[in-house]
Amino acid sequence: MPSVVNKEMNYTVGRAGDAPRIEAQWQDPAWEQAATLEVEHFRPESSNHHPRTSARLLYDERGIYGIFRVEDRYVRCLRTGYHDPVWKDSCVEFFAQPKPDCGYLNFEFNCGGAFLCCHITNSEREGDGFKGFVKVPAGIGQTILARSSLPSRIEPEITEPVVWTLSFFIPFTLFEHYVGPLGALPGQVWRGNFFKCAEENSHPHWASWSPVDEFNFHRPNCFGSLRFA
Repeated sequence: MPSVVNKEMNYTVGRAGDAPRIEAQWQDPAWEQAATLEVEHFRPESSNHHPRTSARLLYDERGIYGIFRVEDRYVRCLRTGYHDPVWKDSCVEFFAQPKPDCGYLNFEFNCGGAFLCCHITNSEREGDGFKGFVKVPAGIGQTILARSSLPSRIEPEITEPVVWTLSFFIPFTLFEHYVGPLGALPGQVWRGNFFKCAEENSHPHWASWSPVDEFNFHRPNCFGSLRFA
């Protein structure tokens, strides 16, 4: 397991030539344009199951395209609705902060393709949420596309090794609704992080791309840099 390090994590978001279809798999030629990152910093609270999780991003004038590939096991998925607690299932997550002082958005997808999205302006915990946040309403959330290679519901748990992928598309108009005009993307540097987790299964685990300094993914001070080519 990689140790927590202080060096800045950096990822370059490539500009898509041919935008990948939401159905495109990891090996699709459209995804060969993208750099690969590894979600490999596991929290010590995790079990001994450390699934290899890789991710790629691309962008065009419409929005951000993403794909996760997970070499997993002990996969369970019960939630099927928008804003269900998908982080309790076998789950992958992408957090993005386009501007320094406008909060960040969390996109959390379970292995069945269900997801949630919030705009968080104060990530200090309060009750079941945060001191400053809004759930992105369904009318806006429906502009997010997500597609998994697995069924929408998995019960009982898959205990044998399985490889699954989760593809997504997030339009820039969704970000602009919360942070204002983005302007020209080439050359911009956003902040963000990527995660893999599973809470309600036989082998829970929590991993990040950029290490988090406590048992909490909502640590914008721990985000890495996302540079738009």
